[in-house]
Amino acid sequence: MKHILIPTMVLLAYPALAQDTSPQALIDLYSTEAGAAPSPQNGQALFLVTHSGGKPDTPSCTTCHTADPTKGGQARTGKPIDPLAPGVNAERFTDTKFVEKWFGRNCNSVLGRACSAQEKADIISWLKSL
Repeated sequence: MKHILIPTMVLLAYPALAQDTSPQALIDLYSTEAGAAPSPQNGQALFLVTHSGGKPDTPSCTTCHTADPTKGGQARTGKPIDPLAPGVNAERFTDTKFVEKWFGRNCNSVLGRACSAQEKADIISWLKSL
């Protein structure tokens, strides 16, 4: 199956282009946009470290998703969150529009800014390795 790489900014401007995808297609998309290969090690570090730029009640991705992405987590509202690892949850990273929505919300909450394309590629590549 051949994947067409569409820049993230195009997908945000034209949501109808956001079709079903795969974790690898998103890694390829973000890596191309970043101009560098993904680093699962950097993705793991970004996911696990405590950050100071975001909201005080969400200093880390692990605040809601736990340190083990193969397990479920819980949102601040109490809502259960399914596992992030695509190897455990086949629905993860299969809808570009959904992925962009949650990267937008979660990066701003944890980091206090949008995640870069490199950071997205790094996180997904790490999660895909689990």
